[in-house]
Amino acid sequence: MKFSYRKTSLTYITLLIPFFAAAQSGGSNTNGSSSANAIPTAVPFLNISPDSRSGAMGEAGVAISPDVNANYWNPSKLAFLDTAANAVSLSYSPWLRHLVPDVSLSYLSFAHKLDNRNTIGASLRYFNLGSIQLIDANQNEQGTYRPSEFSFDVSFARKFGNDFSLGLTARYIHSDLSNQSFASGGGQQTKAGNAFAADISMYHTSNVQQFGKDASFSYGVNISNIGTKMSYTDVGPSYFLPTNLKLGIANTINIDDLNQFTFAFDINKLLVPTPPIRDANGNIIKGKSDDVSVPAGIFGSFTDAPGGFSEEFKEITFSPGVEYVYDQQFAIRAGYFYENPAKGGRQYVTMGLGLKYDVFRFDFSYLAATQQASPLANTLRFTLALNFGATK
Repeated sequence: MKFSYRKTSLTYITLLIPFFAAAQSGGSNTNGSSSANAIPTAVPFLNISPDSRSGAMGEAGVAISPDVNANYWNPSKLAFLDTAANAVSLSYSPWLRHLVPDVSLSYLSFAHKLDNRNTIGASLRYFNLGSIQLIDANQNEQGTYRPSEFSFDVSFARKFGNDFSLGLTARYIHSDLSNQSFASGGGQQTKAGNAFAADISMYHTSNVQQFGKDASFSYGVNISNIGTKMSYTDVGPSYFLPTNLKLGIANTINIDDLNQFTFAFDINKLLVPTPPIRDANGNIIKGKSDDVSVPAGIFGSFTDAPGGFSEEFKEITFSPGVEYVYDQQFAIRAGYFYENPAKGGRQYVTMGLGLKYDVFRFDFSYLAATQQASPLANTLRFTLALNFGATK
């Protein structure tokens, strides 16, 4: 049996299904093609920014003021939630609509303060890859299949003193990308992929004086998706999860009682082996073997690029962002995301708005890609959050 794609781009599918290509790519070009030097991973949806606030700030979220979506950006920030005992957020984003009309990412996040120092969180990510029409060799329709992926995680954050916190997250990942009757190129029966992962995170914030104004300076670290490899066949190859290092800073100045301004800056690097350069016979001629264990892949990811230090530096993405808040009720945000063209080439401007009313908060973001004909252009994100319950 083979696939026929209705309302779907084959180019996009090859970026997402490893048995159509060598692997999924965490650094795909925004023009829908795969960069030759992009680092391949399974389930790249884990590194798609799910919420509108950080999505509007160039995807900077590691060190900005805590909210319930810290479950994704930096779970240790959950310990500093102080608005209510409980918080819940629902985000939705149509994804890559220039390529496929029915792909979307949904994100549900929850947090509960146990006491002044301890907070638990949970979140669910669901990536819908749209509809695929199956046909047989005689072009007879065999029904419709809807591939999808999801992850579920739980987090625990604890505050140590008034300025510092640590977080730990456990995650289950499920990737169902093929109809079970489909066979890979080697004739092996495909199956859904499953994996387990963990995050470790840190957050520090302090109140300071800047330009004669009350201010706060924060920084954070989150190493996410440290986990088992994922396979889609019983005896076939397995793929690294998109283990990722996030580092971020945020500086907030209270101009007066009503006006607040925040500048944030994040950097990200995949902690996954860079594929070596091979000759026609598969022998490595430059770089290091990427057939290594997960711990070896993480520690070796800083020195294994075939191009040396200059290529390692190209694997870092940069996310500057700004946020202006008026009376803690209305927010305007903007940012920029940069990825080196040799490692995927995603480059885009982001912007968005936020509105708070009573215990509700609505955030919206818009992505304006800088490349022509980019499938990421005009990407929208919507987030609705609710804080409720008295703090203990």
